[in-house]
Amino acid sequence: MVKILSYILVGINCIASSVMAQDNPIFLFPKGVPGETVKLVEKGGTDGGKVGGETVLRITNVSESTITIYPAPEEVATGAAMVVCPGGGYNILAYDLEGTEICEWLNSLGVTAVLLKYRVPRRDGLAKHEAPLQDVQRAIGYVRAHAEDMNLDPQRIGIMGFSAGAHLSAMASNTFEKRTYPEIDAMDKVSCRPDFCLLVYPAYLDGEKFQLASEIKVSSNTPPTLLIQAEDDKSYINSSLFYYYALKEAGVPAWMHLYSTGGHGYGLRDTGASVNEWPDRVEDWFREIGIIE
Repeated sequence: MVKILSYILVGINCIASSVMAQDNPIFLFPKGVPGETVKLVEKGGTDGGKVGGETVLRITNVSESTITIYPAPEEVATGAAMVVCPGGGYNILAYDLEGTEICEWLNSLGVTAVLLKYRVPRRDGLAKHEAPLQDVQRAIGYVRAHAEDMNLDPQRIGIMGFSAGAHLSAMASNTFEKRTYPEIDAMDKVSCRPDFCLLVYPAYLDGEKFQLASEIKVSSNTPPTLLIQAEDDKSYINSSLFYYYALKEAGVPAWMHLYSTGGHGYGLRDTGASVNEWPDRVEDWFREIGIIE
């Protein structure tokens, strides 16, 4: 009975944290977003297809990038944090499916979640990831610079993403020696390297002839990474396979769970496929690398 009540209390606290977080977004570039000259009118709606029988909130026209912090409940907090990058082809953000729902799950594990609302859609004349990479570098720098205030371990700040958000997470995992925007303040002086990385059905990581996409530069400094992939995700399975191979060749600790069925874009929802058990494997990995006990 005590254990059941404990789970209920954690669940209630996670919901309260979620409500409070969504009312308090933090602007990453309060004095002006690099390269943005026009403020877009942000749009969001649930009129697209459903996943697991539920609608998906799809947001676009983001010109002011933000983070929303979901602190882990005190009774289970581990001191670890995860920056969460929703997917959407760099044109929209699947903001609940691959964002808020993920943050609440991380909170239940004792991990503080940081939901990144990066700039979409793609900017004309720029690589698809160029503006979002600035946003994610700034986000990681913010969390690390404020780690003490947030009761976080600055050496246990990870990143995770879905589809295009996973591509962005991989970019952040391999592009951290220098900011890709002009230095603004003290937050840009701390490292923006993630300490660990989780990629769920990543997109755009593969190039030709079993090579990575040219913008992905894996090295021995790339953080430990776990990949979640379904074999029947025909358009993107090579993203996971090629990236896993590159990690192993570079000597980076790497894990991959490859499922027979699941497709693409399932998030945490129950779609009746074998891949739906991936959160359990992530918990195992978190324990293995010391993120949770």
